[in-house]
Amino acid sequence: MQTEHKTPASLETLVTLCKRRGFIFQSSEIYNGLNGFWDFGPLGTELKNNLRDAWWQDMVRNPPLGPDGEMLDIVGLDSAIIQNPKVWAASGHLGGFNDPMADCRESKSRYRADHLMVYVPESGEGTAFAFLEGEPAVAEKRIKKNAKSDPSAYKVVAFTDLDPALIPSVWGPDASEPGTLTEPRQFNLMFKTFIGALAGEGEENTAYLRPETAQGIFINYKNVVDTMRVKLPFGIAQVGKSFRNEVTPRNFIFRSREFEQMELEWFCHPDDATKWYNFWVEARLQWWASLGVDMRNLRRRDHDEDELAHYSTACADVEYQYGFTAPGFGELEGIAHRGDFDLTQHQEASGTKMEYLVQETNEKVIPHVIEPSSGLTRGVLVLLNEAYTEEFVPKGNTEGGVQLAKPGAQVPEGYEKRVVLKFAPRLAPIKVAIFPLLKNREELVGKAKDLYAELRKTWPCFYDQTGAIGRRYRRQDEIGTPFCVTVDFDSLEDNTVTVRDRDSMKQERIPASELKAWLHSKGI
Repeated sequence: MQTEHKTPASLETLVTLCKRRGFIFQSSEIYNGLNGFWDFGPLGTELKNNLRDAWWQDMVRNPPLGPDGEMLDIVGLDSAIIQNPKVWAASGHLGGFNDPMADCRESKSRYRADHLMVYVPESGEGTAFAFLEGEPAVAEKRIKKNAKSDPSAYKVVAFTDLDPALIPSVWGPDASEPGTLTEPRQFNLMFKTFIGALAGEGEENTAYLRPETAQGIFINYKNVVDTMRVKLPFGIAQVGKSFRNEVTPRNFIFRSREFEQMELEWFCHPDDATKWYNFWVEARLQWWASLGVDMRNLRRRDHDEDELAHYSTACADVEYQYGFTAPGFGELEGIAHRGDFDLTQHQEASGTKMEYLVQETNEKVIPHVIEPSSGLTRGVLVLLNEAYTEEFVPKGNTEGGVQLAKPGAQVPEGYEKRVVLKFAPRLAPIKVAIFPLLKNREELVGKAKDLYAELRKTWPCFYDQTGAIGRRYRRQDEIGTPFCVTVDFDSLEDNTVTVRDRDSMKQERIPASELKAWLHSKGI
């Protein structure tokens, strides 16, 4: 039976929880932060690593069966963050990796021009009001207050599509008057750095932080073919940091300047590329669902022709309904049919042959590439959004079951509110919490600590002896721990423990000697 579809959590709610519970912090917070950069705290690090490891297990070590039922051949790679600048010239990043940018002369704010939308009067006369995509409230308020009008009398136009003659009449999102926005201009997204003993003294020392992990795979394609005995079709996978000098980083870790990617480059015969493209689009959608993401929050969106890169035959996004996009969707992962563009470009620029010899037919081909590419940090945001749940749970002898809490709803009489992160067990940062019933009884504390020492050899565990047992449960609920184990006085007599399930809150008595096997059976 399908469960009730809960409302996505607001971004403010998630940010507050992440700070309070040690998932994610603003980078350099004690120095007022640095826009577009985030630090992962103890629980956030565990969650991110668990998602990374799940992707590696399911894409490299044990990938899905192919469309013909055969096992896939995928190997891993870890390439350097800084590469020869010629890599980026060949890939087109130096000349074409740009976003349109607009500045506000008053507030000194800088915007991605293609993220700016504008309320333009239907009459074509008067002030127009700009806002960041998805954040129209400020502009609508100004329309009512300053223009003494109704937003329904305006049409919404992308700033990049606006007639340049109208730009002087546009009121910027952070400005106190119209006419402060500049016309859009191109801005390269790569971070520049310098290498060597004479760093900074000339262009010959210039290098760049990689804006994607993909090129590190393409320039190592021949190394992998020559050393790993792979046969077409095969894949090369990589997880690693990338850097993009985003003009307007926003929405928490959804769009940041430093992020991690999980990318696969699938090399195949040109004649089979369409088959593999369709396979990977569906496989990636199903993978996110396998992590416990509600399919009602996921969708496939195929790119229109005018969205495709010049070298791309097809591209589809796996999109997710984030709290800040609801009821709309935002990108989670892209699956691109890149053709032979990348290998051809590097072959021409480097002079290294990128052809593959198909031994069965003695045919030489440059493989086509299908690229499933996902942001690891963006995936963490999806897991947090998907797991966050507010419930009303009965107190004491109150009859009735758990109720999903609606935003803004009052707590019913006889109930209390519970915040819980319902992570899939394999992804939860802490797998098991161990409690002695009382902290002032040495025999309970000693037995609980012995159990903690044993379980932590296998799983990330947490020991807590402070406060009432109900409060300890609630603390673990809020960080997503699937199981809590309590050592009580019966444990001293019969060596059993009480295991409490996070989602159902039901408790089960289990012999301590069987606990590890029981936990293994629950998929942690």
